[in-house]
Amino acid sequence: MKIQNVTDKAFKKYGKVVTGIDFSDMLAVMKQKEIPADVVYEPGLPELEACASAKDLCESVYGGMPIQVGHCSGNNNKLNAVEYHRDSEVNISVDGMILLLGKEEDIEDDFTYDTAKIEAFLVPAGVAVELYATTLHYAPCNSEKTGFRGIVVLPKGTNYELTKKPDKTPEDKLITHVNKWLIAHEDAKIAGAFNGLKGENITL
Repeated sequence: MKIQNVTDKAFKKYGKVVTGIDFSDMLAVMKQKEIPADVVYEPGLPELEACASAKDLCESVYGGMPIQVGHCSGNNNKLNAVEYHRDSEVNISVDGMILLLGKEEDIEDDFTYDTAKIEAFLVPAGVAVELYATTLHYAPCNSEKTGFRGIVVLPKGTNYELTKKPDKTPEDKLITHVNKWLIAHEDAKIAGAFNGLKGENITL
């Protein structure tokens, strides 16, 4: 698969590079953490949320909405699933990482999605990107053999456990956590997920 860069024009339909905010405080926090052998996601970390740049993100990128700042780190080379939220997600690359991205509008009426539509983008170390609400994404992939560390910013409460599983609309079957709609590949064997990814479980 061709690996593009988030600075390329092709990325514009998925998101944009975040400029004007100094993320060195968050990057310093993450560089103290070891890269896990497997993928680990934590929605919020107090030491990241205490950073000055977290306040800047809250005020500028999210227009004052309450946010959470966590991380997704580890080793990964597969697509496995795609997810989307009702709002933008900011990813800040610590070591360099590759995002596998698609568009919500390409999801079929039966909530299946053809993985042939996925595109890959390198987020260089130290670069932050905003992924739009309509951008399909999931755990980053390694750009280096040593794995990846990524800071993940979302509106507060996202990706936490549901208090009630809704069943009113057809799309509800995709909801796995708060503000999280997920379509999995059957090869990934994600418990409780809707297996709607058609085609190859993309491997980098």
